[in-house]
Amino acid sequence: MQDDLNIKEITDHKDFPYDLLLLADETVAAINNYIFNSKVYTVLDQQQPIAVFCLYPHDTQTLEIKNIAVSVPHQNKGLGSRILHYIQKNYAKSYANLIVGTADCGIHQIRFYERNGFVPYGIRKNFFIDNYDQPIYENGQRLKDMVLLKYQSSGS
Repeated sequence: MQDDLNIKEITDHKDFPYDLLLLADETVAAINNYIFNSKVYTVLDQQQPIAVFCLYPHDTQTLEIKNIAVSVPHQNKGLGSRILHYIQKNYAKSYANLIVGTADCGIHQIRFYERNGFVPYGIRKNFFIDNYDQPIYENGQRLKDMVLLKYQSSGS
C-alpha cells in the first residue's frame, strides 16, 4: 500500500462492506442501527477494500467513530493507527471531540485507542447486555459495559 491512504466515501448503502464491518461489530442489526446516519469510508488497496470506518456526528461538537475495522491480512501493520490519524487530522477543525466506545474487556482495543491519543471518560453500563439479543464473549469474558474514550483535538 502507498504511503497515502486511498480513502473513498461510500454513498450507496448497497456498497457497504458488511464483511469488514462485522469484524468490529457483532451483528448486521447492530450495524444497521448507526450506519445509515453515518459517513462510511473504505480504505482501498489496488481498488480492493481492506478497511472501513464509520463516523457518526452526535452534534456540532462531537463525532463518534462507530466502527473501524481492518481486514485480517492487513491487521497489526499500523493501518488502524493511520486511519485514526487521518480522522483526527481531517475532522479536528469541525469537531472539538472525537469519541469511540469499546468493550470493557477489549484490552487490546482500549490500548490501541490510548496509544493514539484517546483517554477514557465514561462507561455505558450494561450496553452489550441491553443492545444485543445474544450474549457476546471476548477474551473468554461476556461483554457487559462499554468503555468510552475521547480524543480532544488541539485544533478546536
